[in-house]
Amino acid sequence: MRRVAYETVLRACGFASLAIFCVMIGLSFLPRESFQAGGFLSLLMTLVLVLKAHEARTKDHRRTEMWLYLAKENRPPQASAQRTISMLMRETYLMFARWTAMISIVMWAIALLFSFIGL
Repeated sequence: MRRVAYETVLRACGFASLAIFCVMIGLSFLPRESFQAGGFLSLLMTLVLVLKAHEARTKDHRRTEMWLYLAKENRPPQASAQRTISMLMRETYLMFARWTAMISIVMWAIALLFSFIGL
């Protein structure tokens, strides 16, 4: 179940990262602005992941993408499914939020470096 949760959040973050990358490539002629945009959009993705982690506590487990991808024989018993899936999704969202926050910090630092050297 942990692998399925990881894969579903990874796919969503991959698509968001692709969009961020496209924006940064569009601004590649202005390196500082490109990394500022990347840092801002990565921070926005971090906030969305934190909100999704908060929402995971109360979201109906049967309406999650993870539940749809679990084979019927791998699904937890109905009595504990809500608690188990909520906990797994919350952990996974927060793990990815930490990663994207670090990426955002790195992008802002690179933008600051470009600002110091005048690009």
